[in-house]
Amino acid sequence: MGVDYYNILKVNRNASEDDLKKAYKRLAMIWHPDKNPINKSEAEAKFKRISEAYDVLSDPQKRQIYDLYGEEALKSGQIPPPQPSSSSSASSSSRVHHHHFYNRQHHHHNPTSFRFNPRDAEDIYAEIFGSESNGGAGGGGSGGAGVRGFGKDGFFRGANGSDFGGTPSSSSSSGLRKVAPLESVLPCSLEELYKGSKKKMRISRNVYDTTGKFRTLEEILTVEIKPGWKKGTKITFPEKGNQEPGIIPADVVFVVDEKPHALYKRDGNDLVVNQEITLLEALTGKTIDLTTLDGRNLVIPLTDIVKPGAEVVVPNEGMPISKEAGRKGNLRVKFDVKYPSRLTAEQKSDLKRVLGGTS
Repeated sequence: MGVDYYNILKVNRNASEDDLKKAYKRLAMIWHPDKNPINKSEAEAKFKRISEAYDVLSDPQKRQIYDLYGEEALKSGQIPPPQPSSSSSASSSSRVHHHHFYNRQHHHHNPTSFRFNPRDAEDIYAEIFGSESNGGAGGGGSGGAGVRGFGKDGFFRGANGSDFGGTPSSSSSSGLRKVAPLESVLPCSLEELYKGSKKKMRISRNVYDTTGKFRTLEEILTVEIKPGWKKGTKITFPEKGNQEPGIIPADVVFVVDEKPHALYKRDGNDLVVNQEITLLEALTGKTIDLTTLDGRNLVIPLTDIVKPGAEVVVPNEGMPISKEAGRKGNLRVKFDVKYPSRLTAEQKSDLKRVLGGTS
């Protein structure tokens, strides 16, 4: 008989339409190519075989031809001519089947001809799961509307506190619904955004195992922070949400956020630092010592008079520019001049003399 469609779906030869549908759903969820990015070619081949088996066995006419004459006759479209009449019940049964197919023939002049029209595997998948996921029984919920953050065990969790679900979104070209992305804030220190870093994020989500049952998979995702990335940068891990019947799992998206820094503030590609100096230092000069975000010691000499609100710009000591390797923004030092709260008569006199304020 060639290919054993019953064995492919793991059903017996008397399987009902409901049996076939259940078997197909279980296997299709395991072997759909979208769920097997690592061994996609193997999954595609198995998914097509599963779909073909369901296509044949769920169609009464195709199944009857396959049961009587096998895969070769089904696909070639050439049905053997009827055998001479016999008194046996088997022969009588054959005559009934032949009569049935003669009435469905494509070419009236050739009663042994049958046209085999295989259905597209994705069309079958969309039909089986789509009808249920639109509200029918067994379609499976979306499993959570968003990402809540880390649980006490350090695992990333969905809005329901247990998984990475998502809400159904637009349909893909395959006919499956794509679940809306699950976004979560990824706090980063200014040092991490300056130098770049790698963060390991643990997630917990529902997946199908080889038997078609749900199980919880704990996985570590490595997020590589590039030097110079800004707040709002998104890092996407495709289809790392829950696996559910009839949908494409949600993408898991981490959104960079910037933690406050004790000394520096970011302004685009620039770094800004506020420095308070005394009136004397503003008039006579001072050396500013700063530790950069990558741990270097930076010395900034002040030789000119510093007026209140003045700003000194140090080129190329700001944040790295992520799209321009080797380039950085500026470091801007803003000064606040602290005036003395009071002066003695002697100090006033001295200042008048030094600053030329003679009467």
